[in-house]
Amino acid sequence: MGIRTGEQYIKGLKARKPEVWLGGRKIEDVYSEPIFRQPIHEIAKLYDMQHDPKYQDRITHVCEETGERVNNSFLVPKTFEDLKKRSDLFEVWSRATFGTMGRTPDFLNVTVTSMASNTWFLEQYDPQWGENMVNYFKHVRDNDVFLTHAIINPQNDRSKASHEQENEFTHLGVVAEKEDGLVVSGAKMLATLAPVTDEVIIYSFPGFQPGDEKHAVAFALPIDTPGLKIICREPTQDGKRSLFDHPLASRFEEMDALLVFENVFVPWNRVFINQNVEAANLLYPKTGIGIQPAHQSGVRGWVKLSFAMEVACKIADSIGVDVYPNVKTQLGELIQSVEVIRSLLRVSEYEYETTPQGELRPAAAPLETIRGMLPKLYPRAIEIIQTIGAGGLLMSPMGADFEHEELKPIVDKYYVGREGVSSEERVQLFKLAWDLSGEAFGQRLLQYERYYSGDPLRRLCWFYDGFKRKYDFPMVKDALETASATQKQLIKN
Repeated sequence: MGIRTGEQYIKGLKARKPEVWLGGRKIEDVYSEPIFRQPIHEIAKLYDMQHDPKYQDRITHVCEETGERVNNSFLVPKTFEDLKKRSDLFEVWSRATFGTMGRTPDFLNVTVTSMASNTWFLEQYDPQWGENMVNYFKHVRDNDVFLTHAIINPQNDRSKASHEQENEFTHLGVVAEKEDGLVVSGAKMLATLAPVTDEVIIYSFPGFQPGDEKHAVAFALPIDTPGLKIICREPTQDGKRSLFDHPLASRFEEMDALLVFENVFVPWNRVFINQNVEAANLLYPKTGIGIQPAHQSGVRGWVKLSFAMEVACKIADSIGVDVYPNVKTQLGELIQSVEVIRSLLRVSEYEYETTPQGELRPAAAPLETIRGMLPKLYPRAIEIIQTIGAGGLLMSPMGADFEHEELKPIVDKYYVGREGVSSEERVQLFKLAWDLSGEAFGQRLLQYERYYSGDPLRRLCWFYDGFKRKYDFPMVKDALETASATQKQLIKN
């Protein structure tokens, strides 16, 4: 089939009946649920862009193997041009959601592609695992499947390993092996957009310990597999808010969920790792799934930070406060932070690394630097919006007020901006800023960015440890050796 349309994506959603729970209610029809309805249509727009002549050649290509047009996230990069094609896709789709959707389909497409192009690693443990991964990649690519994933254990007793938890299957693990597959129970999070996806892939961050064998698994299943419960967090909007009053929350609510597996059956052909601590711990570094998806998330993070920068600049301009030095310096700081992330992305692409298998990967250090900086730069951007908007962010009227005959002259008078900025334009800008910086929707985006790639402190520790292992500090060595040589020369003279 190749690339899907938005209509085909929605048709697939309507055909499935996943067990979705929201606020104590079992959702019988995901598409008709107001909270999910508009986000579904925003995802559908991404699929439609694959068929739009304006974007098609930028975000898709003709697959050499099938002859069908497929998304560029399924492209295994062999040249610099291939890397740029993927980067273009990431940017086009990120701009369509202003960077507010962190788990659009391209993210996990890249992950699965990276696993499938590095099956040599899985084959070391079991040739069948590698074959399963390649076949699954082809299934996802050829059917344009929308995936969610869940790779984190529930936050129970984090001082203990998975096998040390009070309940043996609090964390997802293998209950039994059968002739035709595995039976698994337990939970995983944070499955973003799970209710509106096609399938789920399960794997984990490194960190398994001896004794965790039954928890060290990787597999994929349809999202409506029997025994799989999707328990949604509290939504940040009710699906009924007006676009005028909530231009972001009403469109881009990205539901997160806990996935609970209750004796769920996983057929052998969907198993990629089975109860192997070493393989589970090495999956990230050996297959590139710590780097290739980081390229996507780096581009998305750049777009999201750029959007926050534009919002900050526009609200400052709308009320004329960008003439003051303190505001100018804040905005200048924000613009420079966007340029830093953009530059790091370009360096990562130009200084690519080539694996022994001939796959190109963006340079790891710049991408890891983005992962370290965005959890600081994005909260700072939100702080700047809050500071510049000040009390005005709390005092916007509602869209209905502009339509009321008696109220419209009042709001026009007291909510007008600087010369040339109408009251309606000013209020719309402040509504946008509040959605991004104050509403529950915006606060979820903030927290999501802080922990998008895991614990930022732990990642910095990993980054330093890796740097120290590889770097021999040549300038320090040179400074000491040349000083010693100079000293000897002075004594000799």
